[in-house]
Amino acid sequence: MDLSLFMGGLPPQFFVMACGVALVAAFVKGATGFAMPMIMVSGMAAFLSPEMALAGLILPTVITNGFQAFRDGVGAAMSTIKRYRLYLGVGAIFLIGSAQLVRTIDERVLFGMIGFPIIGFGLLQLAGIRPRIPKSRRIPAEIGLGTLSGIIGGVSGVWGPPLVLYLTATSTPKGDQLRTLGVAFGLGAILLFVTHLQTGVLNARTLPFSAAMVLPALLGMRFGQRVQDRLDQEGFRKVTLLVLILAGLNLIRRAVF
Repeated sequence: MDLSLFMGGLPPQFFVMACGVALVAAFVKGATGFAMPMIMVSGMAAFLSPEMALAGLILPTVITNGFQAFRDGVGAAMSTIKRYRLYLGVGAIFLIGSAQLVRTIDERVLFGMIGFPIIGFGLLQLAGIRPRIPKSRRIPAEIGLGTLSGIIGGVSGVWGPPLVLYLTATSTPKGDQLRTLGVAFGLGAILLFVTHLQTGVLNARTLPFSAAMVLPALLGMRFGQRVQDRLDQEGFRKVTLLVLILAGLNLIRRAVF
C-alpha cells in the first residue's frame, strides 16, 4: 500500500503534525464531549490550507461521534434524536445550505456574532450567575441556536458551541449531554461529509488524508474518556464551561485575524 496516498501530498513532518493535532483534539472531545472540530481546524490551519484542514476533520468527526452517540446503546441514541429533533432538523437544513457557500461567504462575521455571547455565557456561569432557558422558551431557543449551529457548521466544520450552550442552560445531566452531543455532531458530520463530496472539498487527495486522521482521533478520544469518567456532574460542568470559553475565544480570534 502506498502510504503517501494518505498523506494528502503533505511533507512527512506536516502529516505527523496533523496526527498530533487530531490526537489532542480527540482527547479534549473524549473528556468534554465536544471541541474536536474547533481544535483540529485551528491547529491544522496553522500549516495547512483551510480546505485541507476542514477535510481532515470530517471522517474523524463521523467516527468518534458514532462511538459517543451509541456508548449507552441504540435505544438511548434514538430517544435523543426524538427529543432534539427540532434542533437537529433546523441545524441540518442550515448546515446544508451554508456549506454551499464555503468558498464565498465571509465566515469572520459569523464567528464574531457567536463568539462574544458564548464567552459571556461561560463567564457568567463560572461566576455563579447561571442563566437558564425555561421550558416555555425552549422551542424558540432550539430554532435560533440550531440555525446558528448549522450556519457556522457548514462554513467551518465547527458547530458545537451553540448546542453546548443550550444543553448547559437547560441543566442537562452529564450522560445525557454527552450522548446528545454525539448524536448531533455525528449527524452533522455525516451531512458535512455528503455535502463536501459535492462541493469538492473532499476529493481524491483530501479524502484519504481525512481517513488517516481517524486512528489518532480514536486513540485520543479513548484517553479523554478515561478522564471524563472520573468527573462528577459539577466537575464536568466546570470543565465544559472552560472549554466553551476557549471555543468562544477561538471564534473571536478567527473573526479578527
